[in-house]
Amino acid sequence: MEPEDPHPPEELMRHIEGVLDGIGEDVQRQGLARTPYRVAKSLRFLTDGYRADAAALLQAAVFDSDTDEMVVVKDIELYSLCEHHMLPFFGRAHVAYLPRSKIVGLSKLARVVDAFSRRLQVQERLTTQIATAIQNALQPLGVGVVIEAQHLCMMMRGVGKQNSSTVTSCMLGRFRSDEKTRNEFLQFVAR
Repeated sequence: MEPEDPHPPEELMRHIEGVLDGIGEDVQRQGLARTPYRVAKSLRFLTDGYRADAAALLQAAVFDSDTDEMVVVKDIELYSLCEHHMLPFFGRAHVAYLPRSKIVGLSKLARVVDAFSRRLQVQERLTTQIATAIQNALQPLGVGVVIEAQHLCMMMRGVGKQNSSTVTSCMLGRFRSDEKTRNEFLQFVAR
């Protein structure tokens, strides 16, 4: 992904000024003087997944291999923004695949999680996008992705359930068709 943009678009800053004005704030007061700049810069960073190419990230580190044992990277931290309220959700992604003849650099799996999570998202789509990108890039025997996340749109507004979490999964190939493979993965990522 690209480095953080030090100069967010002027138009974005103007929109943020409009939001501040719309909620009744004085955008000229000392504490808010640079807030439109800071928020615009923050939003560009939090949504830099729109400027990332997940397929290219994966293809940059694909290697031939004769291994066919499960590869699991668990507890990949993720931070995203709910597309319905633009409030954060955060948690962990657990990603696994069964190589066919290709493996990928492990850090690329975490980068793919970032590429899709740093967009306006819903957790269900995020889970599927990660799995599908890995499936398309590696053509493995199977892919499994489980995401556990907490959503501030449920915790600090609406129903106000501070202890709630959401778990989603996407199982492709042998992770879907073979109960033993699926269960092995789920045991690896169980708390």
